Amino acid sequence: MNDDEVIELSNIWKIFGTDPDAALKAVREDGLSKAEVLEKYNAVVGVADVSLSINRGEIFCIMGLSGSGKSTLVRHFNRLLEPTFGRISIEGTDVMALGRHELQSFRNQKIGMVFQNFALMPHRSVLDNVAMPLEIREVPKNERMRQAAAYLDIVELGAWGSKYAHELSGGMQQRVGLARALAADPDVLLMDEPFSALDPLIRRQLQDEFIRLSKILKKTTVFITHDLDEAVRIGDRIAIMRDGRIVQVGTAEDIVMHPADDYVADFVAGISRLKVVRAHAVMQPLGEYTASNGPLSVNAPRVDESETLSNLINMAINTDDAIIVEDAGTEVGVITRPNILRTVIEGTEVS
Repeated sequence: MNDDEVIELSNIWKIFGTDPDAALKAVREDGLSKAEVLEKYNAVVGVADVSLSINRGEIFCIMGLSGSGKSTLVRHFNRLLEPTFGRISIEGTDVMALGRHELQSFRNQKIGMVFQNFALMPHRSVLDNVAMPLEIREVPKNERMRQAAAYLDIVELGAWGSKYAHELSGGMQQRVGLARALAADPDVLLMDEPFSALDPLIRRQLQDEFIRLSKILKKTTVFITHDLDEAVRIGDRIAIMRDGRIVQVGTAEDIVMHPADDYVADFVAGISRLKVVRAHAVMQPLGEYTASNGPLSVNAPRVDESETLSNLINMAINTDDAIIVEDAGTEVGVITRPNILRTVIEGTEVS
């Protein structure tokens, strides 16, 4: 694990059944399919040979359809589920080597969780709910209340500390759940479809709020969702799961422009490329363009390589010149109207 990697999973398997070890051996040695494992061993393959690494401060989205294994996988990070086989390392700690008391302490100190179910204690005030992780740590009452109030302010619920859960809307309750997870100041935040039970408008508002908080707090976050639009909007990188396996990992742009197989291609077919695809994926090399077309116009507009396709389209409408793409002030490529049109229509880079 290098200094930038906070989480590393190596060859994680989870098989549910009475004899998971025998089923795993059959899968690995004989190549049994998920259906064959169910038929022969009455066992279910929940997670199949997953390896991945997550970097410090990254929002890493794991997504897939219902039954793909994404929620099962995230429960392995802090051993709410024990893997049948594999290794888990977080901040250099071998999570699989922790005893019961060490694991409890590790969960309390290092990892925060936000579930789809708000799981607020109805007999406690909002402030008391947020302070719970600090109470478990035996932080003095005045200090834990001060810290809890500070996190309620961060999620813009500072005036609601004395209320109870039933007095809050669903979106507000989820904010309380987020504040509670953050109050423990964890290194890693695990979020399992936290917004999926909310109305679309409230959901989008909370996505905006989470994006804002992420920029401030820079927590390493594993975010589970079945919604590709949500993953594209929130995630620095996305892992797509199918039948317990990771089929592709990459940025939203990587996955939209270079789907690993037909399943991923179908999965991302409905995503608009306008906000996902960036200039560096559309451009043609500078030397190649000038060799065929001669020098660039002195009036040619310039964009950073991270400019969105949506803005490139607007620029192309307003200029007849090719668009120059720069990386840290250095000219690296050129974008023409045909480049943009082919990218919109075909979804592939054009050279």
